[in-house]
Amino acid sequence: MIVVLALVLGVVAGLLLGPTAPDWLDPYLPVAVVAAVDAALGAARAGVEGTFDDREFVVSFASDVAIAVLLVLLGELVGFGGALSTAVVVVLGIRIFASATALRRALLSER
Repeated sequence: MIVVLALVLGVVAGLLLGPTAPDWLDPYLPVAVVAAVDAALGAARAGVEGTFDDREFVVSFASDVAIAVLLVLLGELVGFGGALSTAVVVVLGIRIFASATALRRALLSER
């Protein structure tokens, strides 16, 4: 219940305050969000399958986001940041759809 309340309060605060990110974060935010969604869907999948571990989730979440951002940073430094950013989003997108499919199968097989 506390988690849902915190989520609602966070969304309301974000809508009312309208925070903006600095321009230098623009290349990194999309891949960070996609990496976070990938980790969250992986956690949901593990929860339905009964293999969820909170420590593993926190490490996976932080490391997925950090690796995705570092890959985009490396691409920016080498001179092809847009291409590497697209590659990261495609790979994480594939993982998101795989997790969503497994989650759907697990939920439908319980009925």
